[in-house]
Amino acid sequence: MLRGWILTLTIPALMQGALLRIEVSERSDVLEGKAFAAGPYERLVGKAYFAVDPNLAANKIITDIAKAPRDSDGRVEFSADFYCLKPRDSKNGNHAVLFEVSNRGHKGMLGTFDLATGASDPRTESEFGDGFLLDEGYTLVWLGWEFDVPPGPGALRLYAPVAKGITGLVRAEITVDRRETRRSLGDGGMLAYPVMNPDDPALTLTVREHPESPRRALPREAWHIEGGTGIAMPAGFDPGKIYELVYTAKDPPIAGLGPAAVRDLISFFNYGIAAETMLGDQHGYIKRAYGFGISQSGRFLRKFLYDGFNRDEQGRRVFDGMLVHVAGAGRGSFNHRFAQPSRDGHPFLNTFYPTDIFPFTDLAETDAETGITDGLLAHHTPSLAVPKIFYTNTSYEYYGRAASLIHTSIDGTKDARIAPDTRIYFLAGCQHGPAAFPPARGMAQNLPNPNNYRWTLRALLIALDRWVETGEDPPPSRYPKIADGSLAPLPAVAFPKLPGVQFPARIHEAWHVDYGEEFRSAGIVTIEPPKVGKAFPVLLPQVDADGNDTAGIRMPATAVPLATYTGWNPRATEIGAPDELYTFTGSYIPFARTKADRIKAGDPRLSVDERYGSKQAYLDKVRAAADDLVKSGYLLERDETPVVARASAEWDFVMQIQTH
Repeated sequence: MLRGWILTLTIPALMQGALLRIEVSERSDVLEGKAFAAGPYERLVGKAYFAVDPNLAANKIITDIAKAPRDSDGRVEFSADFYCLKPRDSKNGNHAVLFEVSNRGHKGMLGTFDLATGASDPRTESEFGDGFLLDEGYTLVWLGWEFDVPPGPGALRLYAPVAKGITGLVRAEITVDRRETRRSLGDGGMLAYPVMNPDDPALTLTVREHPESPRRALPREAWHIEGGTGIAMPAGFDPGKIYELVYTAKDPPIAGLGPAAVRDLISFFNYGIAAETMLGDQHGYIKRAYGFGISQSGRFLRKFLYDGFNRDEQGRRVFDGMLVHVAGAGRGSFNHRFAQPSRDGHPFLNTFYPTDIFPFTDLAETDAETGITDGLLAHHTPSLAVPKIFYTNTSYEYYGRAASLIHTSIDGTKDARIAPDTRIYFLAGCQHGPAAFPPARGMAQNLPNPNNYRWTLRALLIALDRWVETGEDPPPSRYPKIADGSLAPLPAVAFPKLPGVQFPARIHEAWHVDYGEEFRSAGIVTIEPPKVGKAFPVLLPQVDADGNDTAGIRMPATAVPLATYTGWNPRATEIGAPDELYTFTGSYIPFARTKADRIKAGDPRLSVDERYGSKQAYLDKVRAAADDLVKSGYLLERDETPVVARASAEWDFVMQIQTH
């Protein structure tokens, strides 16, 4: 292992566009040289340096690029943290880069695909899980793209210049689950914009009960700005309320340099020099590049596509394929003036930020309210820059992230056309990220949903790679549709009446939102809070008599159920707003064990005994359901055994809780 030194890979700027050099501060063996199927892996950690010409058409899409400071050559310089896991001998890899858009500076794809424990800087066996991605031979790459990530071990950050002298409005929304007296003005632990004038008597803090409720101003003497980036209220913020402060800030970072950095790094991997250096040797072997993003990072990829970043400075395609996971219908604040990339939009969190905004579909739709015709891929001319795209969403994204809008007409009356190189997969009966098993009740009314869909994501990644490499068709899209009745408005969802279970009366909606005339053309918000108009029609997956989703990819846990698995879970009474949904969380509602138990409880669902009779009969059905998924391409044959083992453990859990 070599650490504590700097080795610089310098790239001729005229040949390679915006990537100037990568300074590697660590080069070390992964797991002490453990041999994966693709041989030993090595870790490269450092920083990538860029300079972009603001006069190039490819860079004019970066908001405020014309206002950024320039070097002596007239370029805008910036840098970003870099992290790479690659086969030590590149010829042993599978010739593909898998780039994960980091979520708030963190790495998540080893947890997703390798079933590993989470780590920002994986070093141990558990942090690499079963080694799936390394056995497959991917070159795994991460790069900082978000400027507001706080410093921390393993965190990935963008170091962007600011637009000096620019002032503008910033809106900070605060919700708490327990009484607190101090909160940051930033979101999710990210750095906040300092308040330009903390003592301004015109500053107004408002509170409301629901996103659409009227705002009420709180007395100025009841709260104060603390340290420029925090707010203190001695009496405490009430749980289950939405607080909001609009203030003036200055000198915004050029947020759009984040997607530009991703574009230019992946362009280097695809088209870079062939010199035999640490990264340059990849050029002789790397043939394909994929973008992967979870949640915020998936929304980043949707915005990346919409803004046109999948063309590099020479007009070449950047990502050949994208796996956009649990992004719903959102994009986000990734290329705006005074951007807040962490603000995401949920039923009761971060409402009315520029996240769930038209357009939602890949192909163009016309919004009758505004007369605007647009689509995520509508500006991709030539279409050679369009990658092959997989959209994967769980049940939660339909209730909490307006996911139906990616595949319905804008008026919600019919199924939308799907782009030829797009596939849409609905992971039925799952929540945003699977809950730990066995599940434990948190701050929602029901147990969280542990239905594990990660095995299906592995199969879909392999299918995406084959589609790009060989042209082999991937498994067909599976998602709920208006035409067959598997997609319906909230009042028409036939969820059974279960004792003690509150079906949602409210879900997350996407709205017509007016941020000012400059927003659409230049990414500049001038109205805060924004003017909110009509909601777009959001539809939901239809359910069966058990309350389980009928359409989509049904994991064996959903196809052969021991419980009702939902994408929604109301907030617990003790944290306030119990009629709102708890963020990211679905419900797990086990069946009764026997007919007598269910009759006593008033549960209309058949009991476990009535359905299966014995554990072996249940496992036989699970194995048959897993076989069907393997044959259809939604599960790898190698993963059938752990899927059945997990079903066995769930049987034991359900039987145990029925006796307590």
